[in-house]
Amino acid sequence: MQKKINLKCMKSWGACLFFLFCFSSLQCGNPVVPIKVGAESTAEYFPLLKGKRIAVFTNHTGRVGDEHLVDFLFRSGFNLVVIFAPEHGFRGDADAGERVSDSRDLRTGIPVYSLYKDKTGKPGKDIMSQIDVVLADIQDVGLRFYTYYISLYKLMDACAESQKEMILLDRPNPNGFYVDGPILDMKYRSGVGYLPIPVVHGMTLGELALMINGEKWLPDKQTCSLRVISCKNYTHQTKYSLPVPPSPNLPNMQSVYLYPSLCLLEGTPLSVGRGTDFPFQVYGSPDMSGCSFSFTPRSVPGAQYPPYRDKKCYGVDLRNLSDSIIWEGGLHLEYVIDAYNRTPSGRSSSGANGKFFTSFFRNLIGVDYVDKMIIEGKSAKEIKACWQADVEKFKIQRKPYLLYE
Repeated sequence: MQKKINLKCMKSWGACLFFLFCFSSLQCGNPVVPIKVGAESTAEYFPLLKGKRIAVFTNHTGRVGDEHLVDFLFRSGFNLVVIFAPEHGFRGDADAGERVSDSRDLRTGIPVYSLYKDKTGKPGKDIMSQIDVVLADIQDVGLRFYTYYISLYKLMDACAESQKEMILLDRPNPNGFYVDGPILDMKYRSGVGYLPIPVVHGMTLGELALMINGEKWLPDKQTCSLRVISCKNYTHQTKYSLPVPPSPNLPNMQSVYLYPSLCLLEGTPLSVGRGTDFPFQVYGSPDMSGCSFSFTPRSVPGAQYPPYRDKKCYGVDLRNLSDSIIWEGGLHLEYVIDAYNRTPSGRSSSGANGKFFTSFFRNLIGVDYVDKMIIEGKSAKEIKACWQADVEKFKIQRKPYLLYE
């Protein structure tokens, strides 16, 4: 059984990681063996890059030790032709959903091509003809509505079309120790849900890329020439503390752990704390009843136009929850149910025009029965029972593609 570790009290992400390693070492009496991410296994992928024209798919999370991967490769003399950037941009500071323009990296002068500037989400044949290989290194958080894997999927599609190779430098999944949520009903396929996988799929990007190939999920059942450089000393039960925040509104590990549950509230009239110092650690709205806690969203970098900007919201503060409590519950529907019951606008059926469940809620949850069952007064346990078969089916389906114990 995991001991309760309150990472929230630590002052920095680096301190969190150090504390976790030291704690584990003291408890087990064994020397700590740190996780080695794919980008650090240079002996495995440097020979594959020699003499190649390289495109790098990454953002601020792509690091080799304390150095950014792009800077590291540039300093090592490799021929970097272009950088492909996902949602939030190359430096990871753009708002969620914000269309990001092409640019140029000021440090190296390498062109930055945004995969999030239009609906296609993938580079054209003109750019793909200028490269030989795509090197992918980005930190994911293991959720169907976290969009980095969609950009990876579309790059795999571009590689398959142009017969280019992809080398993926794998990283641990901080939510990789469980699977939960319904498999996406593909009629709700969108920019926040693209593959028939559960909300929490429990796989690394390397494993998911192998599954995309193996299940023939690319258009026309194509496959991408793919090589995964795996992590070392990692298993799916490892509680991996991220060295840097993966996106502007996931500032610490508690937000990463609560994100699978609280993101569903973005399909409702609720705020999840965007525009505060604690996004995805609270929820509320101006008309939520029976709450003593309050917060006021402001315009801040990464959340310029948050819901209820400059308006006082009443709601629930989850920052006192221990990590072990969050882990035990998996995907919590209790927060959505609580918000529905406390919000006057929630006393009506799902739909737009100010009603509680917007169409975006179904894009996030991926099925049409969850909001209906909440309106009918069903409990979280009753609703989760409806997707348990999906979870078991997916665990069997993904098994051939797992790289880690």
